Amino acid sequence: MAKTAMVTALVEPSLKADAEKVLNRLGISTTEAISMFLSQVRLRKGLPFEVAIPNKTTLRAMQDAEDGRNLTECRDAADMFRKLGI
Repeated sequence: MAKTAMVTALVEPSLKADAEKVLNRLGISTTEAISMFLSQVRLRKGLPFEVAIPNKTTLRAMQDAEDGRNLTECRDAADMFRKLGI
């Protein structure tokens, strides 16, 4: 099917640039990523991911990870499972 519909969206320039860096590493264009997203919306009849407001614990963990605080390093998967007590 010919691609004839256009999607126009205004986003922050830094968001676009950061997302395009990731997409380039994945080997897909922004257009392909948007098409995949819209295909998943159609298939699932909704967003293809959970949308939720993180609680305080999650926000703190996200900030710690971003800042490199309170991280546990593991040598491999077995070490990770051992440290998790699994």
